[in-house]
Amino acid sequence: MRRSAVTAFVAAIALAASPATASGHDSTLFRENFDRLPLGPVTQGPGWTTDAADGTLTIEPSSTGHGRELHIRTAGNGRAFLVIPTLGSPGNSFRVRARLRVAEFPTAPDWAHWTIAEASGSGSPTLVRPLGGQYVPSSGANFFGVGSDLGPTGDWTAWQTSAPAVAGNWRCVEFHLDATDNRVTVYLDGVEQTALTVSTKQHGGAPGDFLFPDFTTLKLGWQLYQPNPAPSSYDIRLDDLTVSTHRVGTH
Repeated sequence: MRRSAVTAFVAAIALAASPATASGHDSTLFRENFDRLPLGPVTQGPGWTTDAADGTLTIEPSSTGHGRELHIRTAGNGRAFLVIPTLGSPGNSFRVRARLRVAEFPTAPDWAHWTIAEASGSGSPTLVRPLGGQYVPSSGANFFGVGSDLGPTGDWTAWQTSAPAVAGNWRCVEFHLDATDNRVTVYLDGVEQTALTVSTKQHGGAPGDFLFPDFTTLKLGWQLYQPNPAPSSYDIRLDDLTVSTHRVGTH
């Protein structure tokens, strides 16, 4: 292979293995489809690390028959997250799209609370949870909800019965964190879930303004907070992650 061809080939491989960065022509901040990673347990990838306690992250062949995906498994109230440690989002705003499958949601204890996405940063201890939910005993079902913790509005999850969390199915999940009004917007399978929207003045927490930190870190995975849940373990699959300054749409 000639020197110029070798150089081009090496550059192409390096680009494919690196997280995407935004430029004047590309709104993508990060993307990962796991297809170029080796099968087996994983603790890091190009542009990301992991955070786990009583949980594991494993690259496995795709359950849909194409490529590879990330299998997250936790025991009890454990956690396992893919962590993007440096977002660099312009204007402190960004959008996330991913394919998600949760094998089972909790059925005990009452009000069992779980998180799939959490964003944090500097200037405030606030943890923003744009995708999570709770088991609601009066309905005998789980519902998606936007939430937060450690900030001035306290610990809250604004779940809505209009957004049921259905187990066993692949879904395209999207959320938009817009710093102009500290607004979180969620889309499920391409449909905006208007009831889930929260903002500076409209949220599910204590009286006061809901304010974003200066985002630096995004976690995607699973955490359940109550001990001795049922079922006793959780299996989540993630694929086709994209963080962008513009909406990239459904798969």
